[in-house]
Amino acid sequence: MMELTSILFWILSAASIVCALMVVISKNPMYSVLWLIGVFFTISGHYVMMNAQFLAVVNIIVYAGAIMVLFLFVIMLINLENIPRPNKNIRMKFMAVVSGGLLLWMFLSAIRTADELKPGQMVEVNTGSIGLIENLGKTLFTQYAIPFEICSVLFLSAMVGAVAIGKKD
Repeated sequence: MMELTSILFWILSAASIVCALMVVISKNPMYSVLWLIGVFFTISGHYVMMNAQFLAVVNIIVYAGAIMVLFLFVIMLINLENIPRPNKNIRMKFMAVVSGGLLLWMFLSAIRTADELKPGQMVEVNTGSIGLIENLGKTLFTQYAIPFEICSVLFLSAMVGAVAIGKKD
């Protein structure tokens, strides 16, 4: 019988795939954005399973929160209902089918040649302190202190630039 973590992994994986397919299949861009939020939540579930709770929370806040709200505003503001859709000719459809077939072939050949894991063999995972914020903080402020400060100055200059552009004279 499968363990609970394996069952949860397969449920989250199936939900991720279904949501990702619905992003592509949905005709309405608003529904596509909502399905994309579902993808981000299921990916955050995978992060939690890998003991990376910080990444899961950041993924939900940044991607599912901020970026998806931005996408929704852009979609609502450009009003895609009034824009006529271009007709796709047979050549574009053929190239799409060929590209999809090649992608499927590469995926299947990668699965077939991945013989490092034998059936029933378990993967060793060191779960010591992978997802802890303490290690991230130590690494950011010791080994990557200068790039971190450069990013801080870059973000500060972007905020000052946005205020300067938006300021009315």
